Amino acid sequence: MSRFSSDIAFTPAVKAIQTEKGSRSSYARMEEGGSWESTVTSGLKEFLSELDMFYLGTANADGQPYIQYRGGSPGFLKVVDANTLGFADFGGNRQYITLGNISENSKGFIFLMDYAHSRRIKLWGTLRVVEGDPELLEQLRDPSYPGKVERAILFTIAAWDVNCPQHIHRRFSQRQVAPVIETLQARIAELEAELRQVRGEGHELDHPSK
Repeated sequence: MSRFSSDIAFTPAVKAIQTEKGSRSSYARMEEGGSWESTVTSGLKEFLSELDMFYLGTANADGQPYIQYRGGSPGFLKVVDANTLGFADFGGNRQYITLGNISENSKGFIFLMDYAHSRRIKLWGTLRVVEGDPELLEQLRDPSYPGKVERAILFTIAAWDVNCPQHIHRRFSQRQVAPVIETLQARIAELEAELRQVRGEGHELDHPSK
């Protein structure tokens, strides 16, 4: 039986390698000090409210892993309760690999990446597909997206951990860059207008009227 929430990732095999490589003692202190979070905190809720994408990991009954990119409006991965996250599932390419994996293996993994601020969070848990629940679908629906919600996917958190920011290359979404570009374009237009005015005044001085 697991003693710490981090045991979901730190299996006996992992701990054996940590011991061999010399990092077990520091992680053991982390475990005794409180281990990883297992519920939604205010910090995680705030992180999710700004996020417009995440990576979802599932595996089939044979253990074959599959990673799927999920994107939407900021905050589309929503907090359902203290232990559960959820998102609306829309029609896509109709391969249904994620749904098939969940049907035979409920274990899942969510990787949250904030490229702009070099932040990442890892979540372990279980997945459940919910269909025919209008109230839940409405709760998870993205009002800015016109697509029809086909089902809800819920993620029950077992443990989550904040990863270090090392080696994260900063990237910015179109949504984040657009206001900066608009400001620069407005400033360029302003400077061009000033330049045209200066050139016009200079032309008048060079060719005084008779």
